[in-house]
Amino acid sequence: ICACTPRFEEAPESEQATVDDKGGIMKDGSVSADGYVINTIQPFSPPFNPDVKDPARRMLPSDLPTIGERLDQRMLDWAWYGGGWKNALADKPDKTFMHHHQPFIYFRAYGPSSIGRITHLKDEDDFIAAIEKGTLPAVSFYKPLGKVNLHPGYTGLKESEEHIFSIVKKIEQSPLWNQSLIVVTFDDAGGFWDHVAPPKGDRFGPGERIPALIISPVAKKGFIDHTVYDTTSILKLIETKYDLKPLGDRDAKANDMTNALE
Repeated sequence: ICACTPRFEEAPESEQATVDDKGGIMKDGSVSADGYVINTIQPFSPPFNPDVKDPARRMLPSDLPTIGERLDQRMLDWAWYGGGWKNALADKPDKTFMHHHQPFIYFRAYGPSSIGRITHLKDEDDFIAAIEKGTLPAVSFYKPLGKVNLHPGYTGLKESEEHIFSIVKKIEQSPLWNQSLIVVTFDDAGGFWDHVAPPKGDRFGPGERIPALIISPVAKKGFIDHTVYDTTSILKLIETKYDLKPLGDRDAKANDMTNALE
């Protein structure tokens, strides 16, 4: 959402990864030796995983810009919908709710009681209701509850795929469909092996390939796109559509996925 690698320079030593002089990992951690967040870490403000009680181990709020601010500047309606969000706010999170899967809560603009959080961070129930009423914001992000988010290791493949199918079907059957473009993608490939090496990038990627589906009346039918994309290509697509200023170099240089459209 920020096309960036957040920094946590105040991270305690216990959270820092260490490497040898050849770059090999000596001790894994959430933060690199030079302060970049490179692994799972909890947000400073609630909701956060209650197992991480020491506030020093939780990332301080970031002031970096996000796609949310870019959309706000153009007065475009948007929302992030999270499965289990309401229960997490009530301090009754589902056992599969992943606090670190809610990216906006790492940013000061979406902290507790902020206008940003109240206006833009919503629950899956709100998502379903908005689809059925035909009132989804122009830009809508949705992260399913952990047990149906297709993450390897703790989700059921059948249940997760049925969940995503049901969401797509609801949109297809709603008044929104003719103006919709759905991107379904992942943040993990489910493993560490790929027979195709990633293109040369920087220390933060690209990594191995991940699936992405574009579902829309304007998508090319039965088309496999061999254009090189990364997750910031979704941001670039939004920026292209609404003429928004890039958040950084990565999204500025990314391909915007329009090659997959009619």
